[in-house]
Amino acid sequence: MDILHRCCAGLDIHKKTVVACVRRIDAAGHAHQEIRTFGTMTCDLLALSDWLAEQGVEHVALESTGAYWKPVFNILEGRFGVMLVNARHIKQVPGRKTDVRDCAWIAQLLQHGLLRASFVPPPPIRELRDLTRPRAQLVAEKATAANRVQKVLEDANIKLASVATDVLGVSGRDMPGALIAGEDDAAKLADKARKRLRNKIPALQTALRGRVTEHHRFQLRLLLGHVTHLEGLIGRLGGRIEAVMAPFAEAVERLTTIPGVEQRAAEVVIAEIGPDMSQFPTAGHLASWAGMCPGNDESAGKRKSGKTTKGSRWLRQILTQAAWAASHTKGTYLAAQYRRLAARRGKKRALVAVGHTLLVILYHLLKDHTTYAELGGDFLERLEPDQLTRHLVKRLEKLGHNVILQPKEDAA
Repeated sequence: MDILHRCCAGLDIHKKTVVACVRRIDAAGHAHQEIRTFGTMTCDLLALSDWLAEQGVEHVALESTGAYWKPVFNILEGRFGVMLVNARHIKQVPGRKTDVRDCAWIAQLLQHGLLRASFVPPPPIRELRDLTRPRAQLVAEKATAANRVQKVLEDANIKLASVATDVLGVSGRDMPGALIAGEDDAAKLADKARKRLRNKIPALQTALRGRVTEHHRFQLRLLLGHVTHLEGLIGRLGGRIEAVMAPFAEAVERLTTIPGVEQRAAEVVIAEIGPDMSQFPTAGHLASWAGMCPGNDESAGKRKSGKTTKGSRWLRQILTQAAWAASHTKGTYLAAQYRRLAARRGKKRALVAVGHTLLVILYHLLKDHTTYAELGGDFLERLEPDQLTRHLVKRLEKLGHNVILQPKEDAA
């Protein structure tokens, strides 16, 4: 087997220890290895870095073990060629696994060029991820808290959601707030409606007539306070993200020209893959990394499954949301693609397919520094007009019609 690196190191990382193996090939072609164990405190990691440098190591490989790999990667990144690898790709045989064997196995695979590096973006993008991912979690937590508010209102037989679209809107906040304060008069509660909701005051008076106890008031006070707190955190994160996104404003503006991709979706895309597409040779590589393309499971010439692969769940989530938004746009290629696929393959598969198309578009916009050009909702029909004509004629004939096609004369 070819030797790619004559001196390299493999690290097996844990919460409290890092086991390092330096593997070296001498002039006679014999392999030698030295193994040491270090702690994970900053001083220990600096000692590990110095020891690797003394050994003449230039390339280091380590597993992506939870969050424990991050401080090790950050300290070694600027000094060595560090390769982060998926632990699933280098799994040892059960029954022969120890920390020493693990680090030696990683070093051996690295030396022969048998490791595939995971995508690790530069520090500014990693910092942006640390902002967009918690924001997504807080938004989901806020939705959960809003559902709990609705559950308490239903338990008190307050049917506010049957009349108001947004229970946590301005009017929706005022009415539960009055309930918490002890107001029981449905007419006075309904009078707190604002703007267009005032047109529904008679319905609100009926919906707000329930049986609210002190227990319900305590729960509403607790949950609404939690929602307000979450909104404050989301706002602070949003402000920080806006400041950090300043260097990538041009890329975000370019991405928001795509139907279904708004400001927040563009921010998440930049945070997950960055604006530099040189990390991915083709759009297909990016789609595979994101888990937005069919997987391969073939044996004996038979295809067993096309289930999508495991990829970046954060990117997959935002692409699916953007695909759903794009499917509701009018006169766009993405909406036409969704309708065409949903009729044959179902809505969920259609959303994944549209998400894949969005990712391909995002890749080319970022790589070529261009803006989105809309193909139109009738692009697929214009692509093969003869085939569409035959299909429509066949459908009419099945309905019992005799179809005679006559070419339309061009207008003079």
